[in-house]
Amino acid sequence: MPYRPTPRRPLRISVNVLQLSGSIALGLWLGFLAIALTCWLAGRFVFEQPMAPVAQAMQRLAQPPRAEPEAPNRLFEQYQENLRKNEQQQALDNARSNLRNQSNPKCQFWLQQDQTAPSEKSRANVLQFCD
Repeated sequence: MPYRPTPRRPLRISVNVLQLSGSIALGLWLGFLAIALTCWLAGRFVFEQPMAPVAQAMQRLAQPPRAEPEAPNRLFEQYQENLRKNEQQQALDNARSNLRNQSNPKCQFWLQQDQTAPSEKSRANVLQFCD
């Protein structure tokens, strides 16, 4: 008797088209998520150090520039300096016009010095020696 294999029984598979389409779509979607997550994690670890200066620069550009408090302070100091000079000039004019200072030799000397070569020292001495 010759060897005869037993005939195979046919396997009947019934496939629902809707279920098959849903399974394929879910597989593609999960595959895309896995690839995207892998690329994102690799990018964070690989490009973290070289991108840090760029991120800091972008952060500085996003912030508005700070107003410098120096300008108002400088203007106020300039205003005070002008006031001081005006008061000093007024005191010098008063010293020149005062008749009592005409008889004071020290006052006359410093008034003449201030008139010919004005300096801080001569102005200070005029204010000191003249009334």
